[in-house]
Amino acid sequence: MTKKLLVATRNSGKVREFSRMLSGLSFDVVGLDDLGVDLEVEETGSTFKENAVLKARAYAEASGELTLADDSGLVVDSLNGEPGVLSARYGGDGLDDEGRVQLVLDKMKHLPGWERTARFVAVLALVGDDVPNGLATSEGVLEGAIMHQPIGENGFGYDPVFWLASHAKTTAQLSGEEKDAISHRGAALRGLTDTLKALV
Repeated sequence: MTKKLLVATRNSGKVREFSRMLSGLSFDVVGLDDLGVDLEVEETGSTFKENAVLKARAYAEASGELTLADDSGLVVDSLNGEPGVLSARYGGDGLDDEGRVQLVLDKMKHLPGWERTARFVAVLALVGDDVPNGLATSEGVLEGAIMHQPIGENGFGYDPVFWLASHAKTTAQLSGEEKDAISHRGAALRGLTDTLKALV
């Protein structure tokens, strides 16, 4: 029987991304909606790690499943680290992904290229009865810069404005496989690979 792994998100883009990255391990990767978990965990932590652990513990308890939670976001140097832990809620409830991207662009519109450095940060927390000490965490970082306008159709969130000098593309112009190989979530997940392998 395939072991279930709950990815603690309602973001179908994220569930797909994790399914793809975990395809080498025989987990049945599901999201919160797949299991009908209607709990909303308040992200009250001041760091990505605090929020990831908070979500992983709460959703593991609610579902009874091995649970992987991520807290990730965009950290822009010239905006004093914003949007940071508020990346998914930046600018308030009224904004969608495009609105949040536009807000970042508006705040940076007078900044030249060398002042547009940024990074994607992801912290993953894995919680389950069989996980050593009940909890494992890992962090991944992807360095880049913020474009002056969105380019590319792939990915989600801030991908269309996140420029990778190494690829001369935004993360929204990368294929799923290219993105997994370098992404902050991919790097964080690789840090948990040995733990996950031991659980299959």
